[in-house]
Amino acid sequence: MKPNPRLAARYAKAILDLAVEKNELENVYNDMLFLRQAFRDSRDLVSMLRSPIIKADKKGKVLEAIGAGRISVITASFNKLLLTKEREAYLPEIVTAFIEQYKIFKGIQTVKLTTATPVSEELKQAILEKVRTVRNVQQIELHTEVNEDLIGGFVLEIGDELVDASIAFELNNIKKQFQNNDFIYKIR
Repeated sequence: MKPNPRLAARYAKAILDLAVEKNELENVYNDMLFLRQAFRDSRDLVSMLRSPIIKADKKGKVLEAIGAGRISVITASFNKLLLTKEREAYLPEIVTAFIEQYKIFKGIQTVKLTTATPVSEELKQAILEKVRTVRNVQQIELHTEVNEDLIGGFVLEIGDELVDASIAFELNNIKKQFQNNDFIYKIR
């Protein structure tokens, strides 16, 4: 099955609009977070949804069992609609698209901070404040990660922008300059 981002975006927009209309946006968002985690935890679940061999009614029973008492009526009905339309294979993609659209709708900016060592809460807050000022956004969802290969410094991802202020990046730049003989004067 080929990914279909346009289809996923259309279905995600449809359930987002319905959730807003029914005043259930936060419940549906929590449902989508729950489903995203279920898909991350079980590759078998994703494979089952994408399998052309497994019948839709079996897939429906599995989705009902997973969501029983955990997801809202709107999300459960949406899952049934996908099964009826034979689009259940795209559910993981739709869930991801919904979460992205929810963040846009709510004005939430996702920021990922990668450092060589764990950072203090004060430093996190300072970075968040700087991003708020520069980007003029109030709601920021911060994800932090530790990657010792950076040696020092940090890598900051804001949306599709990347700020690489790591020592590993700088050392790599110096290495390239030496390989290109940028430090050797050419004598004629």
